[in-house]
Amino acid sequence: MARPLELAPARVDVVERSDGTTLVRSPVPLAAHAGRVTEWLLRWARERPDTTFLAERGPTGEVTRISYSQAWISVLATAGALLDRDATAERPVMILGENSIDHAMVSLAAQHVGVPAVPVSPAYSRMSTDHAKLLAIFELVRPAVLFVDDPAAHAAALAKLPLDGVTVLAGANPAPGMFHVHGLYDTTVDELVVSAHASVTADTVAKVLFTSGSTGEPKGVLNTHGMLTSNQQMIAQCWPFLEARPPVLVDWLPWNHTFGANHNFNMVLRHGGTLHINHGKPVPALVAKTVENLREVSPTLYFDVPRGFDVLLPYLEDDEALRTRFFKNLDLVFYAGAALPQSLWERMEAVSVKARGEPVMMVSAWGSTETSPLVTSVHFPIPRAGVIGLPAPGVEIKLVPNAGKLEMRVRGPNVTPGYLRRDDLTAEAFDAEGFYLIGDAGRFEDADAPEKGLVFDGRVSESFKLSTGTWVHAGTLRVEAIAACAPVVQDAVVTGHDRDEVGLLVFPNPIEWERADDPRAVIAAGLRAHNAGASGSSQRVTRALVLDDPPSIDAGEITDKGYVNQRRVLERRAELVERLYADDADDVIRA
Repeated sequence: MARPLELAPARVDVVERSDGTTLVRSPVPLAAHAGRVTEWLLRWARERPDTTFLAERGPTGEVTRISYSQAWISVLATAGALLDRDATAERPVMILGENSIDHAMVSLAAQHVGVPAVPVSPAYSRMSTDHAKLLAIFELVRPAVLFVDDPAAHAAALAKLPLDGVTVLAGANPAPGMFHVHGLYDTTVDELVVSAHASVTADTVAKVLFTSGSTGEPKGVLNTHGMLTSNQQMIAQCWPFLEARPPVLVDWLPWNHTFGANHNFNMVLRHGGTLHINHGKPVPALVAKTVENLREVSPTLYFDVPRGFDVLLPYLEDDEALRTRFFKNLDLVFYAGAALPQSLWERMEAVSVKARGEPVMMVSAWGSTETSPLVTSVHFPIPRAGVIGLPAPGVEIKLVPNAGKLEMRVRGPNVTPGYLRRDDLTAEAFDAEGFYLIGDAGRFEDADAPEKGLVFDGRVSESFKLSTGTWVHAGTLRVEAIAACAPVVQDAVVTGHDRDEVGLLVFPNPIEWERADDPRAVIAAGLRAHNAGASGSSQRVTRALVLDDPPSIDAGEITDKGYVNQRRVLERRAELVERLYADDADDVIRA
């Protein structure tokens, strides 16, 4: 049996305004909180010095651990070394690499002395062929220090970067002219570190996080200390149980992204918990690393994106020992990053019942890189995937009618002041009342009972009209279609702008595709079943085309969190859209 969780009551204030907009906010005020991120580290170094903060499994299976007291010492020493190497607010510390203890120490050290940490997706160097995004980011950031986890793994990208005047720190295998980051951990802490930290305020930029591409080319989002600390206070007030039992995570979500870094990493740090760094990924070739970690550690919370659950669930379903270990201490399962198909929700509930006799609590939230990230939180039982909860304390949401939907705009202490060296983008990002234009749509689960929460209703920009003038809400339809074609479809892009019918470009689930006797028949049957319950042409999917290659990171078709950029896929694969609607295309699945 799961232990009872202390959760905040489901309460919300709704104010209808004369201009047709609606304000939605928590009636609970935001409580006092830390002003600087590393205040948390100092607290636990004093109160829980020997508690493991971070644990990391090496390539040969050995596990390295660092306690809160050890981390505090390393951060202070590294901070001094960064200042000695001319790192400043204008010349930040850029980080290129996977999650690691070294990555964390460099990032926290920079933040401690008012130097922005700028973690960049390693996909831009390891998986990219042209390195165009990495070069653009480097030129915008203008770093004084570049930390690279393994220079050999990023050699092709490093060869293209203009590194004159930049100190390069290496986590392993430093090339000539580079410094091994471990050599910084013994640096003497001097008065310069103390004075630099004293100048850090809630308005000081702690990080610059680059958007992953679901809304266009990467932009450098300014994340202040106050944004990050207020956001963790919001989470703590929504989930009071975190104060009673510090969280234990086994987590792969990348720290160059707001979900893995600002939400998960900072949650562990805020509550003095332990983060087991998981070098697995939600792909068939790397999920075994996740399974290996979960065989040894029972998490109290488990965070993932839909694709992660998709590849992990077969292991939980087939392996009783793993299943028992996974659910042993688990308080809840949290999904975010993209809408979760209901089929995955139901499978997770079913496997949890096998393990402990009752379904695990499934929750979510909603936000973005620009909102630190949490805006809404699920802190009450919800019946299905899609409910994103209620506004956290201190946050306001303005619902604005737009293209047949309700656009959600956000205001609060967790919202970014703008974009790095892009005043034009900053000006465009806010309305006249200072609400951030996030671009997502939402609605109440029950308009007569708003305390049941808001429902994510897709991106406003993804909606389009058929030739009949009927709106197609692509975000909602995409989730429904994936669920209908489960489990052989991993993701899909909805087509039909200015056409007579709705279609799908399908990214198959490689594991389930191989398992199925006739996966194309599964898609056809699933879409026919979906269409039988559809009320109009905007909800019926008449055709589908299975794509041979996965979405491209270089081309901006997919983000680090696994969200498919619908608009970019349609632009890049315009010829396939034409084939989807061709009368003589024999590879199109008809429904």
